Amino acid sequence: MHASSTIAAARIAVRTTAPPPAAPQPPGRRTTGRRRGLSAALTLAAAATVLGTVAGPAAAAAPVPAAAPVPAVAGAAGERATAVLPAPTGPFPVGTTSLRLADPGRPDPWHPERTRELMISLWYPAAGAPGPRAPQMTPSAAAHFGTPRGAGSFNYGLPPGRTDWSATRTHARQDAPALRAGGPRPVLLHSAGLGDPRTWNTGLVEDLASRGYVVVTVDHTYEASEVEFPGGRLAESVFPDLAGLQDPAAIDAVLRKAVASRVDDVRLVLDRLTALRAQGGEVQVRGEARGGDGVLPAGLAGVLDLDRVGMVGHSAGGFTAAQAIHDDPRIKAGVNLDGTMEFPLPDSTGSTFGSAARDGLDAPFLLMGTDNPDSGGHQQQPSWEAFWQHTRGWHADVTLAGSRHGSYTDAESLLPRLARQGAAPAATVTDDIGTVRPERAVAATRAYVASFFDRWLRGRDDHLLDGPSARFPEMRWVP
Repeated sequence: MHASSTIAAARIAVRTTAPPPAAPQPPGRRTTGRRRGLSAALTLAAAATVLGTVAGPAAAAAPVPAAAPVPAVAGAAGERATAVLPAPTGPFPVGTTSLRLADPGRPDPWHPERTRELMISLWYPAAGAPGPRAPQMTPSAAAHFGTPRGAGSFNYGLPPGRTDWSATRTHARQDAPALRAGGPRPVLLHSAGLGDPRTWNTGLVEDLASRGYVVVTVDHTYEASEVEFPGGRLAESVFPDLAGLQDPAAIDAVLRKAVASRVDDVRLVLDRLTALRAQGGEVQVRGEARGGDGVLPAGLAGVLDLDRVGMVGHSAGGFTAAQAIHDDPRIKAGVNLDGTMEFPLPDSTGSTFGSAARDGLDAPFLLMGTDNPDSGGHQQQPSWEAFWQHTRGWHADVTLAGSRHGSYTDAESLLPRLARQGAAPAATVTDDIGTVRPERAVAATRAYVASFFDRWLRGRDDHLLDGPSARFPEMRWVP
């Protein structure tokens, strides 16, 4: 999960073999370096290990102050730094579109007086794909992402105001018609780490779309750093305001609520995609719309193959992927990118593990760990070990050598460039993404995730997942 990124605190990484931690922490990420933001925010002052983050100094005693406008910090050329996403490697041009979803029957878990609503983006093989490249983040979301309360600073420790996040462009064309040739395409759901927005793994998502998948990224409203809705309304994360939380039971409750609401969000997305497919792309629920018109780009609804659905997630999103597969049989396969599947305190069964880890899965599942002493594979993660022992479906565990928790996100490709422009301290970059060469980390992550879904959703096996590979010596196979 990502709370240290915003809820590293949401990384639920407390070992059950030890006594209950004095200060539980959230699910998602494990980092041997300092904890930032929510990770520090939601941990008890005396806490030990949280969802993949090693406790550092005492947590903040008060909520993170409201973010005032952050003045731009001039670089050598008098301009803020900019970042560039790596190009997709598949044969198809990519299109993207966004959609607002609402669940009239469900109060928002963080603001019960409001109806639960989400923003999702769909990424897909496009026909021709003319037009300008879509931005990675909308202007308002980009502006917030770089403030002290945004994930750029809160989760990744980047100095506020030094990066122009609105300048980053994807390789996808906004609202391009979908490529109908080739017939229906498998659908992949993507869930980001705790506190990260749905845009914070665009590099991986675009690559999967260029290889022939329809990828749906989900913003978990009021968890994600920021969510911009049609009309410019911005919903900010509640986590910075929980920075002073000290009660272990309260922290545990927050994390359990986060995972439960995420799974409900995923099920809502699947329900709406099913309705869209049946209605040819017209949104039938009042108030749900894309750009105000409620219609998907031409041909997109017709290529959604909802009999072949997979899910990939980072940190808390990886936990979400496992739990969603456990709870909803419509999802056939999943990948967990360095997310623990454990809560700080035991539940009524006496276990700290989520039910996905406790029960295991019948579906194929891939665990991808990072090179930290406490998160390098199932032997180092109690929830992964339990999952490994109880899962009946095909499963494997690999670890990216020299990596850290952010290596499976856009941080791997974007932060080194920002560091070269003076917008990211070298120590911060190493803490976030480790020492693995960025281009190798990106290539390995893309190859393993694509190989997994090709094998289990398309029946195409390149044998990369048969064992250690000379193609990617950076990726260690965990026996």
